[in-house]
Amino acid sequence: MSDDTNFEEAIALVVEDLPDTQEWLCTVLRQTFTGVEVRAFSTLTDARGWLGSAAPEQISRVRLALVDLGLPDGSGIDLIPELVDHCPAVVPIVATIYDDDEHLFDAIAAGAQGYLIKNQEQTVLAHYLRRIERGEPTLSPSIARRMFAFFRDRPGTKSKVPDTDALLTPREMEVLALLGVGSRVPEVAYRLGLTEHTVATYVKTICRKLKISSRAEAALEASQRGLI
Repeated sequence: MSDDTNFEEAIALVVEDLPDTQEWLCTVLRQTFTGVEVRAFSTLTDARGWLGSAAPEQISRVRLALVDLGLPDGSGIDLIPELVDHCPAVVPIVATIYDDDEHLFDAIAAGAQGYLIKNQEQTVLAHYLRRIERGEPTLSPSIARRMFAFFRDRPGTKSKVPDTDALLTPREMEVLALLGVGSRVPEVAYRLGLTEHTVATYVKTICRKLKISSRAEAALEASQRGLI
Protein backbone atom coordinates (compact mmCIF):
# COMPACT_ATOMS: atom_id res chain seq x y z
CA MET A 1 0.00 0.00 0.00
CA SER A 2 1.50 3.32 -1.03
CA ASP A 3 1.68 6.37 1.20
CA ASP A 4 -0.29 8.52 -1.26
CA THR A 5 -3.67 6.84 -0.80
CA ASN A 6 -6.28 9.42 -1.79
CA PHE A 7 -9.82 9.28 -0.43
CA GLU A 8 -11.13 12.23 -2.44
CA GLU A 9 -14.11 10.79 -4.37
CA ALA A 10 -13.20 7.32 -3.11
CA ILE A 11 -15.77 4.73 -2.08
CA ALA A 12 -15.66 3.03 1.33
CA LEU A 13 -17.76 -0.05 2.06
CA VAL A 14 -19.24 -0.95 5.45
CA VAL A 15 -20.52 -4.49 5.98
CA GLU A 16 -22.25 -4.52 9.38
CA ASP A 17 -25.63 -5.96 10.36
CA LEU A 18 -26.39 -3.93 13.51
CA PRO A 19 -28.08 -0.68 12.40
CA ASP A 20 -26.65 1.55 15.15
CA THR A 21 -23.13 0.21 14.69
CA GLN A 22 -23.40 0.47 10.91
CA GLU A 23 -24.42 4.11 11.13
CA TRP A 24 -21.65 4.81 13.64
CA LEU A 25 -19.00 3.29 11.35
CA CYS A 26 -20.35 5.27 8.39
CA THR A 27 -20.14 8.46 10.44
CA VAL A 28 -16.56 7.72 11.49
CA LEU A 29 -15.55 7.19 7.86
CA ARG A 30 -17.20 10.40 6.63
CA GLN A 31 -15.60 12.44 9.40
CA THR A 32 -12.19 10.83 8.93
CA PHE A 33 -11.89 10.97 5.13
CA THR A 34 -13.18 14.15 3.50
CA GLY A 35 -15.14 13.50 0.33
CA VAL A 36 -15.46 9.75 0.76
CA GLU A 37 -18.64 8.06 -0.49
CA VAL A 38 -19.83 5.38 1.94
CA ARG A 39 -21.87 2.35 0.87
CA ALA A 40 -23.33 0.23 3.69
CA PHE A 41 -24.59 -3.37 3.64
CA SER A 42 -26.15 -5.54 6.34
CA THR A 43 -25.43 -8.99 4.88
CA LEU A 44 -22.94 -10.85 2.73
CA THR A 45 -25.64 -11.24 0.11
CA ASP A 46 -26.17 -7.48 -0.16
CA ALA A 47 -22.44 -6.77 -0.37
CA ARG A 48 -21.91 -9.46 -3.01
CA GLY A 49 -24.87 -8.15 -4.95
CA TRP A 50 -23.33 -4.68 -5.11
CA LEU A 51 -19.93 -6.06 -6.13
CA GLY A 52 -21.57 -7.99 -8.94
CA SER A 53 -23.64 -5.10 -10.26
CA ALA A 54 -21.42 -2.05 -9.69
CA ALA A 55 -19.96 -0.31 -12.71
CA PRO A 56 -16.21 -0.65 -13.35
CA GLU A 57 -15.80 3.06 -12.52
CA GLN A 58 -17.32 2.47 -9.07
CA ILE A 59 -15.24 -0.64 -8.45
CA SER A 60 -12.05 1.26 -9.25
CA ARG A 61 -12.95 3.86 -6.62
CA VAL A 62 -13.30 1.38 -3.74
CA ARG A 63 -10.38 2.15 -1.41
CA LEU A 64 -11.54 0.78 1.92
CA ALA A 65 -13.89 -1.85 3.33
CA LEU A 66 -14.81 -2.26 7.00
CA VAL A 67 -16.10 -5.79 7.42
CA ASP A 68 -17.79 -7.31 10.46
CA LEU A 69 -17.22 -11.02 11.06
CA GLY A 70 -20.50 -12.18 12.58
CA LEU A 71 -23.07 -11.50 9.84
CA PRO A 72 -26.57 -13.04 9.56
CA ASP A 73 -25.70 -15.10 6.46
CA GLY A 74 -22.10 -16.07 7.20
CA SER A 75 -18.66 -14.84 8.19
CA GLY A 76 -17.22 -11.63 6.89
CA ILE A 77 -13.93 -13.51 6.46
CA ASP A 78 -15.45 -15.20 3.40
CA LEU A 79 -16.08 -11.81 1.81
CA ILE A 80 -12.52 -10.51 2.14
CA PRO A 81 -10.97 -12.53 -0.75
CA GLU A 82 -13.88 -11.52 -2.96
CA LEU A 83 -13.30 -7.86 -2.16
CA VAL A 84 -9.62 -8.21 -3.00
CA ASP A 85 -10.43 -9.96 -6.29
CA HIS A 86 -13.06 -7.42 -7.35
CA CYS A 87 -11.48 -4.20 -6.10
CA PRO A 88 -7.74 -3.93 -6.83
CA ALA A 89 -7.26 -0.77 -4.72
CA VAL A 90 -9.23 -1.87 -1.65
CA VAL A 91 -7.81 -2.06 1.87
CA PRO A 92 -9.98 -4.65 3.68
CA ILE A 93 -10.17 -4.06 7.42
CA VAL A 94 -11.99 -6.21 9.92
CA ALA A 95 -14.12 -4.24 12.40
CA THR A 96 -15.34 -6.64 15.05
CA ILE A 97 -15.78 -7.48 18.72
CA TYR A 98 -13.72 -10.68 18.38
CA ASP A 99 -10.12 -10.46 19.56
CA ASP A 100 -9.20 -14.16 19.69
CA ASP A 101 -6.37 -15.74 17.72
CA GLU A 102 -8.61 -17.88 15.50
CA HIS A 103 -10.59 -14.97 14.06
CA LEU A 104 -7.52 -12.75 13.85
CA PHE A 105 -5.30 -15.09 11.88
CA ASP A 106 -8.10 -16.42 9.69
CA ALA A 107 -8.88 -12.84 8.69
CA ILE A 108 -5.25 -12.03 7.92
CA ALA A 109 -4.89 -15.24 5.91
CA ALA A 110 -7.98 -14.24 3.92
CA GLY A 111 -6.38 -10.93 2.95
CA ALA A 112 -7.36 -8.45 5.67
CA GLN A 113 -4.87 -5.59 5.97
CA GLY A 114 -6.15 -4.35 9.31
CA TYR A 115 -8.07 -5.54 12.36
CA LEU A 116 -9.92 -3.13 14.62
CA ILE A 117 -11.93 -3.77 17.77
CA LYS A 118 -15.17 -1.81 17.62
CA ASN A 119 -15.49 -1.03 21.34
CA GLN A 120 -13.30 2.08 21.05
CA GLU A 121 -14.05 5.79 21.13
CA GLN A 122 -14.82 7.34 17.77
CA THR A 123 -11.72 9.54 17.87
CA VAL A 124 -9.54 6.50 18.59
CA LEU A 125 -11.01 4.49 15.73
CA ALA A 126 -10.55 7.46 13.39
CA HIS A 127 -6.92 7.73 14.49
CA TYR A 128 -6.18 4.15 13.50
CA LEU A 129 -8.03 4.49 10.20
CA ARG A 130 -5.89 7.49 9.26
CA ARG A 131 -2.87 5.21 9.29
CA ILE A 132 -4.10 3.85 5.96
CA GLU A 133 -3.14 7.15 4.35
CA ARG A 134 0.42 6.65 5.58
CA GLY A 135 0.59 3.05 4.42
CA GLU A 136 0.77 1.79 8.01
CA PRO A 137 -0.92 -1.31 9.48
CA THR A 138 -4.34 -0.58 10.95
CA LEU A 139 -4.38 -2.61 14.18
CA SER A 140 -5.96 -2.01 17.56
CA PRO A 141 -3.24 -2.16 20.27
CA SER A 142 -4.72 -5.32 21.81
CA ILE A 143 -4.57 -7.04 18.43
CA ALA A 144 -0.96 -5.98 17.85
CA ARG A 145 -0.05 -7.45 21.24
CA ARG A 146 -1.82 -10.75 20.40
CA MET A 147 0.10 -11.03 17.14
CA PHE A 148 3.47 -10.50 18.75
CA ALA A 149 2.60 -12.81 21.63
CA PHE A 150 1.61 -15.52 19.18
CA PHE A 151 4.95 -15.45 17.39
CA ARG A 152 6.94 -14.92 20.59
CA ASP A 153 5.36 -17.94 22.28
CA ARG A 154 5.59 -20.35 19.35
CA PRO A 155 7.46 -23.60 20.19
CA GLY A 156 11.12 -23.30 19.36
CA THR A 157 11.15 -19.52 19.52
CA LYS A 158 13.99 -18.30 21.68
CA SER A 159 13.73 -15.04 23.55
CA LYS A 160 16.49 -12.61 22.85
CA VAL A 161 18.57 -11.90 25.95
CA PRO A 162 19.77 -8.30 25.91
CA ASP A 163 23.51 -7.82 26.27
CA THR A 164 24.95 -5.20 28.57
CA ASP A 165 25.25 -2.66 25.74
CA ALA A 166 21.51 -3.00 25.01
CA LEU A 167 20.21 -2.33 28.52
CA LEU A 168 17.51 0.31 28.50
CA THR A 169 16.47 2.74 31.19
CA PRO A 170 12.90 2.51 32.53
CA ARG A 171 11.89 5.55 30.46
CA GLU A 172 13.45 4.10 27.32
CA MET A 173 11.49 0.89 27.89
CA GLU A 174 8.26 2.92 28.17
CA VAL A 175 9.05 4.57 24.85
CA LEU A 176 9.94 1.24 23.23
CA ALA A 177 6.68 -0.32 24.47
CA LEU A 178 4.65 2.44 22.81
CA LEU A 179 6.67 2.23 19.62
CA GLY A 180 6.04 -1.51 19.69
CA VAL A 181 2.27 -1.05 19.33
CA GLY A 182 2.66 1.38 16.44
CA SER A 183 2.63 4.75 18.21
CA ARG A 184 4.42 7.60 16.48
CA VAL A 185 6.57 10.25 18.20
CA PRO A 186 3.71 12.75 18.81
CA GLU A 187 1.56 9.99 20.35
CA VAL A 188 4.38 8.81 22.60
CA ALA A 189 5.03 12.38 23.71
CA TYR A 190 1.36 12.89 24.57
CA ARG A 191 1.07 9.59 26.45
CA LEU A 192 4.22 10.15 28.52
CA GLY A 193 3.85 13.90 29.03
CA LEU A 194 7.10 14.69 27.23
CA THR A 195 8.03 17.00 24.38
CA GLU A 196 8.35 15.54 20.90
CA HIS A 197 12.01 16.58 20.86
CA THR A 198 12.67 14.59 24.04
CA VAL A 199 10.90 11.53 22.64
CA ALA A 200 12.83 11.79 19.38
CA THR A 201 16.06 11.79 21.40
CA TYR A 202 14.92 8.68 23.28
CA VAL A 203 14.12 6.98 19.97
CA LYS A 204 17.59 7.72 18.61
CA THR A 205 19.17 6.36 21.78
CA ILE A 206 17.04 3.21 21.67
CA CYS A 207 17.90 2.61 18.02
CA ARG A 208 21.60 3.06 18.75
CA LYS A 209 21.56 0.73 21.77
CA LEU A 210 19.52 -1.99 20.06
CA LYS A 211 21.10 -1.53 16.62
CA ILE A 212 17.71 -1.20 14.95
CA SER A 213 16.42 1.18 12.29
CA SER A 214 12.75 0.42 11.62
CA ARG A 215 9.35 0.30 13.34
CA ALA A 216 9.13 -3.43 12.67
CA GLU A 217 12.43 -4.05 14.46
CA ALA A 218 11.29 -1.88 17.37
CA ALA A 219 8.06 -3.89 17.64
CA LEU A 220 10.01 -7.15 17.60
CA GLU A 221 12.39 -5.90 20.30
CA ALA A 222 9.47 -4.77 22.46
CA SER A 223 7.80 -8.15 22.05
CA GLN A 224 10.97 -10.10 22.84
CA ARG A 225 11.46 -8.04 25.98
CA GLY A 226 7.90 -8.72 27.12
CA LEU A 227 6.86 -5.07 26.87
CA ILE A 228 3.81 -5.77 24.67
